[in-house]
Amino acid sequence: METDLIKREDIIGSRRIENYVWIVLLTIGGVGFLLASCSSYFKVNLLPFANPVELDFIPQGILMLVYGSGAVLVSIYLILIIVWDVGGGYNEFDLSSSTIRLVRRGFPGNNRNILLSYPINEIKSIEVEIKEGINPKRAIYLVTIDKRRIPLTGVGEPMPLFTLEEKATTLAKFLNIPYNYV
Repeated sequence: METDLIKREDIIGSRRIENYVWIVLLTIGGVGFLLASCSSYFKVNLLPFANPVELDFIPQGILMLVYGSGAVLVSIYLILIIVWDVGGGYNEFDLSSSTIRLVRRGFPGNNRNILLSYPINEIKSIEVEIKEGINPKRAIYLVTIDKRRIPLTGVGEPMPLFTLEEKATTLAKFLNIPYNYV
């Protein structure tokens, strides 16, 4: 929803493609390890492409049971955070009411929905942070008068520099505040 006075940006939370890929890989691997563990315990081959019956249950079978259980539990956790859409939400910049609202979803409970609201006159500037290297970071922040930095970009893969700069300049022009690089 965008008008001349309201700008809204959706934030993708945990419903990203890489999380779906991890669920598939962890589930397949975890179930494979659990079947190999059960095969070594019951001495019945449950895997058509391997022969885990030859494995000793102690220690290899138990270790595969632990790894398989861990992988399946992590995939269940990922499924739950996708269903709950943890981290998803939106940023809304409303010139008509002179407020900025940041809405995010968290884990189920009393404080599941997180709502942060700031008057536009408390915002000093827009900051763009760029860190390159092994763990690159490219983010846009709102900087308040009391020097708090409020992140506007979601977590995940860093966006291209062109897109980051375009978003920051568009937002700074919309809010009529300066922006700078860190």
